[in-house]
Amino acid sequence: MTQPAADPSAHVEQIRAGYAFDEPALEIGALVVDGAPRADVPVRIPFRMLNRHGLVAGATGTGKTKTLQVLAEQIAAGGVPVFAADIKGDLSGIASPGTSSEALVERTQAIGQDWRPAASATELFTLGGRGTGVPIRATVEAFGPVLLAKVLDLNATQESSLALVFHHARQAGLRLVTLEDLRAVVAYLDSDDGKPELKAIGGLSSATVGVILRELVTFADTGADAFFGEPSFDVSDVLRTTEDGRGVVSLLEVPGVQDQPRLFSTFLMYLLRELFATLPEVGDTDRPKLVFFFDEAHLLFKDASKDFLEIVVQTVRLIRSKGVGVFFVTQTPKDVPDDVLAQLGSRVQHQLRAHTPQDAKALKATVSTYPTSDYDLAEVLTQLATGEAVVTVMNEKGAPSPVAWTRVRAPQGSMDPTPADRLAAIVAASPLTAKYAATPTADGAASVLRQRTQAAADAAAAAEAAEAERKRAAEESERLEKELGRGTTRSAPRRRSTRMSPMEKAIGEASRTAAREIVKAIFRKRR
Repeated sequence: MTQPAADPSAHVEQIRAGYAFDEPALEIGALVVDGAPRADVPVRIPFRMLNRHGLVAGATGTGKTKTLQVLAEQIAAGGVPVFAADIKGDLSGIASPGTSSEALVERTQAIGQDWRPAASATELFTLGGRGTGVPIRATVEAFGPVLLAKVLDLNATQESSLALVFHHARQAGLRLVTLEDLRAVVAYLDSDDGKPELKAIGGLSSATVGVILRELVTFADTGADAFFGEPSFDVSDVLRTTEDGRGVVSLLEVPGVQDQPRLFSTFLMYLLRELFATLPEVGDTDRPKLVFFFDEAHLLFKDASKDFLEIVVQTVRLIRSKGVGVFFVTQTPKDVPDDVLAQLGSRVQHQLRAHTPQDAKALKATVSTYPTSDYDLAEVLTQLATGEAVVTVMNEKGAPSPVAWTRVRAPQGSMDPTPADRLAAIVAASPLTAKYAATPTADGAASVLRQRTQAAADAAAAAEAAEAERKRAAEESERLEKELGRGTTRSAPRRRSTRMSPMEKAIGEASRTAAREIVKAIFRKRR
């Protein structure tokens, strides 16, 4: 059976009571009974429970991205900033008011939604300036060796070696801004000139250096090199509100990210870690400080190492106390690791398909994650219409609400992507565009090491030239001395004169010339 049959009225009252919160809440939609919505039985999520995290799941084309938009619009309208990764550009419509239609009016009236077109205050970001948006960058040293090692999937020995490289760079005043800077330092410390500098605190094996350099090259080839640089992104810029108190929706535009999962996951790890490190402990508040939506969440966990998953689990578990809510948006709950799934208090599950044995297995696993209900969820989940979902949320007491078949509200923003010229205008008008314009870095480690190498080469060349000049002067002095000796006669010994001989003068002058040339070469490079 798809609907409770024993006592439908009792079921309706159970849902009504289960979602009747005495505090501000987001409207998800209305209960569906016998295929028709009940506008008098709203399904909601308390604002206060948003930092207990959530999951929006469903097969392609079932409406999960529009559900994300519905939630993001209401959260922002309630004064809470929103961050979302816009994988395919579908979410950009949130920046433009929606367009009414007969079908839209009919749907919204049926669920009791007072629909009005509205655009949300939106900021557009891109990774390293690739695409339309304010460029987001970070320095390698801001990432740190632990996070970078986990992204590169290095083992414990390799991670320790990478940490040693970062330590040496700090001690030597070598800034790690880009991946090129890190590669330059790693290569230098494996060279004959660099190896002695690590001898006192341990060295790097050539095999480990080879692994690290190969992984860095592979990582850069996925597009990550565009992300590392200056100026570094300030995470407080995703915590903004407008003058009238609305939260700003920050959209990270990442076209083609399916081919660059490392780049996508790296940024999310960095941003979450920076938020956790930056925000103060706030405990449970009436509203969160920020709500994070991870669309296409399976990309976050694709080919993820065990250490990577540990970081995600720990961050999701602890960042709640900083007032940050995290919602994963993906196709099935099995895309999210069990340890992460256990942290998600609210579930909005759109239609699942069971065309293959693997699909059937995923359906069974999904059903097992829901509280016990009167629904035959295995049947309901395959019969949901587009824009409908099975919902359970964490109520104000921290307990799961009753499972409810729900028809989801319609977004007030556009359901189509915002036109490119409108997006370009948003970016041009943003105060962050100038703030995050690319800044060439002249003092990165790669540049400094090149200058040092050139300075050493110039000094060596100057020393060689000075030595050649000294030898020439000595030979010339010796020749003059011999010529003078032929024109004199032997005489009795007399007291040695304090005046220098021509040979001594020539040698002294050559030595002074050599010293001056070496000093000039060194100071020319330091300037």
